[in-house]
Amino acid sequence: MEAPVMSSDEEPWWHDYMDVLNNFNYSYDQDYEDDICDMTEYLNFANVLIPVVYSVAFVVGILGNGLLLGVLMKSRKVWSTTDILILHRAVADILLLVTLPFWAVASASDAGWVFGTFFCKVTGSVFTMNFYCGIFLLVCFSVSYLLSILPSTKEFMKKKPWVVQACCVVVWILSILLSVPNWNFLESVTDSRGNTTVCVRNYAKRDLDGTSYKIVARWLYHILSFLFPSVVLVLCYLCILWQLRCGTRGFQKQRTFKVIIAIMAVFFLCWTPFNITLLMDTVEISSSSATECGTQTSLEKALIATSVLAFIHCCLNPVLYFFLDVKYQQQLMSMWTKTSDSSVF
Repeated sequence: MEAPVMSSDEEPWWHDYMDVLNNFNYSYDQDYEDDICDMTEYLNFANVLIPVVYSVAFVVGILGNGLLLGVLMKSRKVWSTTDILILHRAVADILLLVTLPFWAVASASDAGWVFGTFFCKVTGSVFTMNFYCGIFLLVCFSVSYLLSILPSTKEFMKKKPWVVQACCVVVWILSILLSVPNWNFLESVTDSRGNTTVCVRNYAKRDLDGTSYKIVARWLYHILSFLFPSVVLVLCYLCILWQLRCGTRGFQKQRTFKVIIAIMAVFFLCWTPFNITLLMDTVEISSSSATECGTQTSLEKALIATSVLAFIHCCLNPVLYFFLDVKYQQQLMSMWTKTSDSSVF
């Protein structure tokens, strides 16, 4: 069945966090029906950068998170609350990474999205679900760690590991609910302006105001995926560092300090540039004045570059755990030694 044709006066969901995974030749300016911005420069930039980086991120991320899951499964009888959260985070990262080859192919192909509406809905929903799940689990990790070192809650966290499991279940359910709009609106649509097929939210099919829905979705994203996690992370880590400063000194404190600083630094380093750029684009969409083609092209290229940096975050988590946590280093070496010994015999 042929994909429906998207006319130039429809308002698709171009610029949300998943829009940068799509490729198209032109962008329609609804304020000037006869003025179409040439996006060839943006397209050339995206078609080179996205396939290469996403392919590397897929391979490195799958290997790193797969190795992390292997280490955790080897020690599953002695899982701590932190191990449980890391396990869920690794699963979420892997599921998100599995969708990247689809977007890489769509970006590299002149035909655009070639997988049809069903896989558009599946990959878009899976991507969104695990995108939010990964960020919410990072928040749970921070809160859980803070509670595990506070004198008033430390014993409770040791005796009630089911609390962490329950939090993980809540996170997965919330993430699934946030992915429902993708399953409802995402479609494989033919863009008549660039003669390509794109995977976008087709609000026009349901007679909805695309611009209004896009703005609401944007602010929901800004709040849930960056502002809220950022505030919680900063507050938690300040409390953790204060607690460690007031507690005993020694090697354990220094190692914990390194892990905490690394996790927070990597999160903000990877996500802040993208969220600032996306916020600028949201302001442009919300404003009543027309956006100049030069500004629009610059924003598109900035979104591509910063989104690539943001998605690399999925690959860096295993690196942090293996290089900064002695326990995971020892478990990895033990697993490697056993594998080497078995291969010899």
